[in-house]
Amino acid sequence: MVTIEKILEKINNGEFEEAYRHIHTIQNSGLEEDIFVLAENLVELGFLEQAIKLYEQLLATHPDEGELLLSLAEIYVELDQEDEALELVKKVKKDDPVYPSALLLEADLYSLNGLFEVAYKKLLDAKKLLPDETVIDFALGEQCYMQGSFQEAIGYFQTVLKENDEMAGVSINQRIAESYSNLGQFEEALPFYDKSLQKKMELHTLFQYGLTAFQAGQYKTAISQLTKLKEIDHEFHSLYLYLTSSYEMLDDNVMAYKIAKEGIKQDEYNKELYFKAGQICLKLNKQLEAVSYFRQAIAIDPGYLEAGITLAKYFIQSEQYEECIETIESIIEYGENDPQFDWLLGFCFNQTEEFEKARKHYDAAYEAYSQNEEFLLEYGYFLLEEGDMKLFAEIINKLLASDPWNEEYLSLKDRVQSIEE
Repeated sequence: MVTIEKILEKINNGEFEEAYRHIHTIQNSGLEEDIFVLAENLVELGFLEQAIKLYEQLLATHPDEGELLLSLAEIYVELDQEDEALELVKKVKKDDPVYPSALLLEADLYSLNGLFEVAYKKLLDAKKLLPDETVIDFALGEQCYMQGSFQEAIGYFQTVLKENDEMAGVSINQRIAESYSNLGQFEEALPFYDKSLQKKMELHTLFQYGLTAFQAGQYKTAISQLTKLKEIDHEFHSLYLYLTSSYEMLDDNVMAYKIAKEGIKQDEYNKELYFKAGQICLKLNKQLEAVSYFRQAIAIDPGYLEAGITLAKYFIQSEQYEECIETIESIIEYGENDPQFDWLLGFCFNQTEEFEKARKHYDAAYEAYSQNEEFLLEYGYFLLEEGDMKLFAEIINKLLASDPWNEEYLSLKDRVQSIEE
């Protein structure tokens, strides 16, 4: 006599031809309960095509049976045949006991197709039918999380957390933490990261904990968590920038520089680490090292504006005007530009007495900085030296409009009037 146990035994022993022969025997027996149980077991063993045939046979005589429709739909999901699965779950009737489960699967399928609003509505329908089912709260939380509705997601996840701290392999504490982080509520996120890590140590979660502590301004906590991560996996490249920055924010620039150098050894093409190392070197009065790091950051990314502007300003402060001009022009040649470049080039060319070039760049910068008092004053003095009294007078009037009693501006106004007389 052919039994389901015998079929499973044949499969486990690798006797597939014999197993298939016995499957056909059960299939042809007409014993629906045996066919159903065999189909369930075949799904568990991964014999999906054979299970499909059995479920289809049962549906031929019970076309409205929700459990059969749902089981077959789940197989189609496993086979990445979402359209076929969706057609099946739509057939489950509202009065069927498995209808809420069908709604959950239907919502998943709509999500896969990018129809998030439809999916959310299906989940709300399921929630009305089973208001105390945490699986539905979890699904609603996930749906809101994926759509960026983080405040709503937190509400659903908090409901789930009352009964479970993990569902479908997802840490609920971590989801809440990430939702708070995405809302910019960094301090609120921290205890949930901590609880998630207490349950299970995950390197990505540990990094997020350290990063969020940094964003919350809790630099000692950030150092503690990111140092722990570095000890576990020193090749976790993303940690070094934030660990460096945390020490920097605590004015421990010696340690910050040490960590930055460690990070560069691990990730030699990380432009942000080179730039950060350069900034810290300036604080440590290591000017030559700073210039070297800035240059390396720009070498990695010739269009790295922040590094280029910082290096250019350093050259101006140290009166290295030719180097400043060369730095900016190389970045512009690469295809990047910034209004600051015209201002800086105007200043540098004025210092090197290339007045025609200085005028060209100052005029261009004026379009972007027509309300910037620092620029207007510098530009005004340049125009005075150039003898362009008309534009000089316009600049002084703008300055006085923003600060009518400024003694320097009033003195320049007097110079305009004396020249006109």
